[in-house]
Amino acid sequence: MNLSFLDVVFFAYTFISLYMLNFFLVLYFTNKNKMFHYPPGKPEPVSIVMPCFNEGHHIGEAIEALLAMDYPKNMIEIIIVDDKSTDNSADVVRGYVKKYSNVRLIINSRNSGGAAEPTNLGVKAAKYDYVAVADADSIPDRDALRKMIGFIQRDKKVGVVTCSILVKKPWNFLQKIQAYEYFIIAFTRKLLDMVDSIYVTPGPLALYRKDVLFEVGLFDTKNITQDIEMTWNIMAHGYYAKMCMDAKVYAASPTKFKGWWKQRVRWNVGGIQTLFKYKKFWFREMLGMFVMPLFALGMGLGVFGIGLFAYLMFKNVILSYLSVKYSFYASTTLLSMSDLTFTPSILNFFGAAMFILAFWFTLFGLWIMEAKELLGKKDIISLMFYLIVYMLLYPFTFLTAVVKVMKGNYSWR
Repeated sequence: MNLSFLDVVFFAYTFISLYMLNFFLVLYFTNKNKMFHYPPGKPEPVSIVMPCFNEGHHIGEAIEALLAMDYPKNMIEIIIVDDKSTDNSADVVRGYVKKYSNVRLIINSRNSGGAAEPTNLGVKAAKYDYVAVADADSIPDRDALRKMIGFIQRDKKVGVVTCSILVKKPWNFLQKIQAYEYFIIAFTRKLLDMVDSIYVTPGPLALYRKDVLFEVGLFDTKNITQDIEMTWNIMAHGYYAKMCMDAKVYAASPTKFKGWWKQRVRWNVGGIQTLFKYKKFWFREMLGMFVMPLFALGMGLGVFGIGLFAYLMFKNVILSYLSVKYSFYASTTLLSMSDLTFTPSILNFFGAAMFILAFWFTLFGLWIMEAKELLGKKDIISLMFYLIVYMLLYPFTFLTAVVKVMKGNYSWR
């Protein structure tokens, strides 16, 4: 059988996709009893650092959620670091400072334009050996911290513990689609936890060892996704991250496409920055042997797929144009009944099979994550949109991020 270069490329793309799918399935079925397991831990003092900029509408709810956690009140201090907000954020926090002795407010001397600097200020001011970082627009479950603490207590090589990040109160179409995405991300992140390969511990809630944060040099103020960079930094220093999937935090998600686009471009810019910063770790230990190739592959496959699709479309358009043009000149038939037949090919088969498997894996992940409210018949349209349209937008956010990095034109906000 003679295969064209395009056939070889398509089969290679298909092989990688199917390999990763089977890799995740093997991880699940060999560890399915551990997915929601968390080691018992005892309460120890924790400093919760919350960077804040213009979060006057959310900060009160976030503080209330932290104060209501199922954790000894005398073992928690909440440090809000205001990054020179221009709204009433600081005034809202001052109200809680007056009412609760374990709530503190630090106002940065300048607007840093990101989350890393105010977070570092909070870490330096923290009294306790464990530091949790939380977002000012996120709401953790009451038992989240209690379930997470055991991971970091039982193993001194665990530098950080993350949890399931889910969408807070998804009400419009875009947020419902993101809800699917967040459930699947949490599911696959826990699978990566099984091989100590978590590559990001997101800002909505992560629990760190304070001494490890100081050992690695705190959060990188030049990286606009400081949570990704910190996780790689921790791995580069011989520690690793764990995930408590049974602990949940609900994060605010963009309600409009413009906000979504800007957020995803920022995530990709930060990822590219991190890849460049840790390039010397390629093929060294777990970070360079698995995490970095997996991260880069995840970024590149989507772009490659879109490029392949664009090439095929361009090729078909050109061929159709030439066919019409020369048929007109030659006074021959433009379209015959034989042209209307569909000839199945192995490429068609694999393409359909990949979509069906992706659809099944998404439903499987949602079922494992108990996303019952998203599995109703009324949401089948948003699910199909997520699989067919939403995921196709990701490569374009990556390409936009590449351009911004090349131009040096990017910022956290």
